[in-house]
Order: sequence, then C-alpha cells, then structure tokens
Amino acid sequence: MNKYLSFLLIILFTFTNNITFAGDDGKLKLNGSESNGYIEVSDCFEKVNRGVFGFNQVLDKAIFRPLAKGYRMFPQPIRSGTSNALSNLGNVVTIPNNFLQGQFKDAGINSARFIINSTLGIAGIFDVASYYGLQKRDKEDYGQTLGVWGAGPGCYFVLPVLGPTTIRDSLGSLVNLVGGDAWYNVTVVNDTQYFSEADYYVSRLMSGIDFRAKNLESFDSLENSSVDLYASVRSLYLQDRYRKVRNIDKTTETLSDDDWEELDNQ
Repeated sequence: MNKYLSFLLIILFTFTNNITFAGDDGKLKLNGSESNGYIEVSDCFEKVNRGVFGFNQVLDKAIFRPLAKGYRMFPQPIRSGTSNALSNLGNVVTIPNNFLQGQFKDAGINSARFIINSTLGIAGIFDVASYYGLQKRDKEDYGQTLGVWGAGPGCYFVLPVLGPTTIRDSLGSLVNLVGGDAWYNVTVVNDTQYFSEADYYVSRLMSGIDFRAKNLESFDSLENSSVDLYASVRSLYLQDRYRKVRNIDKTTETLSDDDWEELDNQ
C-alpha cells in the first residue's frame, strides 16, 4: 500500500515539471490558426484538454502551490543545495541522451560533472565541478532525442495531474520509465543494499516541489496576464519543447531554475 501511495504522490508532483515557458517568435499553427511558435501541432482533443487543465489548476491551488510556498520558507542555502543535488541526479538521464543525440562533448562534460559533484560535491549538494570550469549543460530527455531523430510532436494533449504533453514526449517518458533512467533502475528495479524505492520517490517529489517553488511568480504572472490561460500554457509549452529539441539558446519568460538570488529579491 505504501508503494502505491508513494507512486501516486510522485504523479501528483511531476505535472509541475511539465509546464515550462518560452518566448514569443515564429509561427505555430494550432487547428489551422496561427499563433506564437514554430511548427504545426494539432490540439486534437481541445474540449477534453480544457476540462483536464481546469482539474489540474484546482489541484495546483489546493496542494502544489501551498507546499511550494512552504518550501520557500527554508533558508536559501538549503534550497540551493537541494536544487544542486536534484540537478546532479538528473544527469543520469541527460548523459545517455547526449550520446544518442551525438552531443559527445556535452556527454563528456556532464559525465565529469556527475562524478565530481557526486564525490567532492557530497552527492551533488555543492557544484564543485563549476569551479573546475565544467559549467552546467542543458538538460536532455528521450522526448528531445526522438525530436532530434526526426519524430514529429504529434497531437498536443493534457494529462490529469501530469499536465501538457505530446505524443512524442509521452513516448519519451515511457522510454525513461522502462529503462532509460539509471536512478530508477538502481532504486526501484534493483534490490540493492545502498538505495531503496523510497529514495527514488523522495527525489521525484522534491524535484516537483523545487520546480514549483522557483516559478511561483512566473505562474502567478502568467495567470494574471492571460486572457486564455489554457491557450497561453499550450503555446508556451510547445515553443519550449521546439527550442529544446533544436537546442536554441534564448531567454524565456520564466525564471532560471538556478536563480535563487533573483527569485528571493523580487
């Protein structure tokens, strides 16, 4: 029972990681109309999607936002250390995708960062690798890899709790769960004396809380300024995924995941 409860909590928090923001140029066609973005993506189930989106908004206001605000009350060094450790752990997914996308230099740098920060950085709490000139690289996932290989996004849809996605990104997430995440394999799949299933679940929960806490102002600003919040999130999500697949380096409308100082000074 505890296993299934933990899995449910993981799902509840994971959806916050799927809502990401990007800027405003290019052309995106949604159901025949032009909007901000780059590629043609169909919102195949818009009426259903809007209902699910509304449900997710209720969950966010009732659960995720209050927990994120509570997390923001912890001292900045604790939050930074937690963020560093989670980012370091994320390399177990980024590194294989670097190789799959032919990004061998990034794969080498991320591998070195993971080794250095996992040891000298005490499980990644401290970003020691940056002091050696090994700066953080962009995150990569299997959805991005499929895009690099030429797979189109397919239909856009919204999952209960998990939030916005596409057919391609959903397939990428499935690849991750069935063997693409080394951390999942070590903790959940394999019975080791060093790690347990709880270690994986806790890390995923903290990742969701950490992301939501960093973007409290961004979410509030988007909600207050959008005439149609659903359409805004859809457009920004698709733009963000386009840029990640093509490794376009551009400032987005959300705060940097690592910029705690800017966040705290607002």
